[in-house]
Amino acid sequence: MIFAGGRVLYVILLAMVAGFLALRLYSVLGKRTGHEQPLPKAADERIGVPASQRTVDVAPEPRDAAARAVDAGAEPGLRKLVAADPSFDLGQFVEGSKSAYRMILEAFWKGDRETLDWLVEADVRDAFGRAIDEREAAGHVLDNRLVTIEQAQVSDIAVDGGQARITVRFDADIAAVTRDAEGNVVAGSMTDAVETHDVWTFARPLRSDDPNWKLTETDEA
Repeated sequence: MIFAGGRVLYVILLAMVAGFLALRLYSVLGKRTGHEQPLPKAADERIGVPASQRTVDVAPEPRDAAARAVDAGAEPGLRKLVAADPSFDLGQFVEGSKSAYRMILEAFWKGDRETLDWLVEADVRDAFGRAIDEREAAGHVLDNRLVTIEQAQVSDIAVDGGQARITVRFDADIAAVTRDAEGNVVAGSMTDAVETHDVWTFARPLRSDDPNWKLTETDEA
């Protein structure tokens, strides 16, 4: 009987010890103290923007950029040009015209007649050549720099007799300095850029194997 009672007492003691350990575990694991690291939630429980709706920086569509680079008055000509040459890409042309604008200006400033020869048509080449001759005769050197092209806007497109002509207005900032033979500044300043507004017309035969456009006319806006 005492033995049986001892077993009962032993079982009760074990139960008390188990209960005490359970309470201790709850006090450590069951309570939040404010210093715990939050557990990651399942993907469908996470708070925030769903993966399918995350905002991503996307480059603008070339078609949208091209649409902003052409005046409304040039759109009929653009449709006519695309009908005559389905491979024509307005966005690519505008980017190419900006590169040509820079290259032609720099060639003219340096007196680089060879580069001008394959970038411009004969009339423009001759006009540039006369200006270069006068500059060299005066002993002047242009120390110009194209700072930035603010905008290149297509203002007119014409297709006539198998020839395509595109007129582009360039708004740019140019730092211009003219020096004499000794390097002294005759005119201009490299610290103050001047706003320039040029209207250039490029042309190419539509049936030509040469895909390059040449400058055929220059004017100021």
